[in-house]
Amino acid sequence: MKSTGISFHHPWAFWLGCALITAGVFAHMPMFMMGKYTHWQMVGMPMTTDMVLGMLAIPVGLAFAFHGLRPRDAGAVAHARPLPFHIADGVPLNVEHWKLVVVLTVTLAIDVMKPATLGFVVPGMSAEYAIAKPTASLLALCALTGTTVGSVVWGRLADVYGRRAAILLSALMFIGTAICGAMPSFGWNLAMCFLMGASAGGLLPITFTLMAETIPAAHRGWLLVALGGIGTSAGYLLAAGAAAVLEPMFSWRVLWLLGLPTGAAIIFLNRFIPESPRFLSSMGLEHVARAVLKRFSGGREDAIEPDDAVHPGPPVIDEQHAATGVRMLLRGRHARISAGLIVCGIGWGLVNFGVLMWLPVNLTALGVDAKATSALLAKSAIYALPGIALVVWLYHRWSSYRALVLFIGLTVLSLLALAAMGATGVRAQAAVVAAVVSLLVSVSGVIAMLIPYAAEIYPVHLRGTGSGVVAASSKLGGIIGAGLGVYGFFENFALSAVLVAVPMALSMLMILRHGIETRGARLEDIQASLAR
Repeated sequence: MKSTGISFHHPWAFWLGCALITAGVFAHMPMFMMGKYTHWQMVGMPMTTDMVLGMLAIPVGLAFAFHGLRPRDAGAVAHARPLPFHIADGVPLNVEHWKLVVVLTVTLAIDVMKPATLGFVVPGMSAEYAIAKPTASLLALCALTGTTVGSVVWGRLADVYGRRAAILLSALMFIGTAICGAMPSFGWNLAMCFLMGASAGGLLPITFTLMAETIPAAHRGWLLVALGGIGTSAGYLLAAGAAAVLEPMFSWRVLWLLGLPTGAAIIFLNRFIPESPRFLSSMGLEHVARAVLKRFSGGREDAIEPDDAVHPGPPVIDEQHAATGVRMLLRGRHARISAGLIVCGIGWGLVNFGVLMWLPVNLTALGVDAKATSALLAKSAIYALPGIALVVWLYHRWSSYRALVLFIGLTVLSLLALAAMGATGVRAQAAVVAAVVSLLVSVSGVIAMLIPYAAEIYPVHLRGTGSGVVAASSKLGGIIGAGLGVYGFFENFALSAVLVAVPMALSMLMILRHGIETRGARLEDIQASLAR
């Protein structure tokens, strides 16, 4: 069964690890259930022996599971020459492709749900632990730091051990960090929130990486962008729905405990998550790569060209002889485009976690009624929803990198418009709604395209790392934005909007100059374009 692309290299180790992690979480359930007698208030309760043993079982289980996921011969073939066969990208979408799309959409929605629950957790947590808002904000800071670190670490794991292994490891981390819902002290919540953020930040770019290497070139772009838009929206809806239905019954703690069933759902769906055929080929596992390709070929014999076939296009890029790692993103043929994408990610983080987070406060300062502010923002968000369809259409039908540049430019103009309103004191609701809708549409469009584009432009042994670093840059911008907010930077509406527009404008120019077209192109052809 090693040739299926969906089996484990050491099944006994993986399933033993899953059992230990699950048992470690269930060891905390008796203490949690005691909370029904105290209105689910657990602050100050002592850590029981079962809880301590459960906490020890989780890292041991992760070690076993990682051993089960790790390819037996990864080290031996890590620098092997790529196998000389091409992947025909002209096959139509079939049932197997759609199964993968659905499963990865569910996976991404669960991933987005994890950090999205922070906003619903903080009020109840602050009340139970009797902590001030600045102290509670440390939770968001730990989560953002975790997502930044996780995006980089998981990207490297995906390039060394495989995309599938990285996804399943994140799911196991979701299960393990569910014990955060039974922690009696705020400090333990901070530690667990960092780990949850690491796994969530790591899974996000890897889902795009796997899809980019599996979906035919003609459909890759629009499906990647649609995956981001639908998965993100579904994740926020899941978080809001769970908070509305479950939090009144079981307090904020149940939102952390949901890590167990949601992580288990990804593990249950693992049979529909194959390893990337391009990654398998680069690791020297030709027979496994061909088995996966046959599964996605719809039975067509021409989906895999024979070894001795002379392909009319560019030759296979020999990427194995180049050094790999984070440092390579800013060297060689990928340096300029990497710099542009990283600056864009940082700028997006400043907008999303800075300007938008302080927007309600600043709108009130402009004279908009405090009660009307929430309604205005909700109305703007609804108006912005059709923008995702526009993003998908432009990315697929017009141009990938030009569509990204267009929405970065729209973000800059929206920020400058808001800055002008702040400076002149404009209070007209129509003008405010137009500017806010424009900003929400543009910001959503940028992040919907940024990571998918990164997943297309890097070679096989740098794709996970590149996608992870670009994703991490957006979280780094969020950390910077959150820190600036603490010092009152965004209270000056006009000045902050102008200054945040600067890195966005810089990235727009960098990507416009150094970006390459990926629409409908084979991943191998994209590398040939970069090599020129």
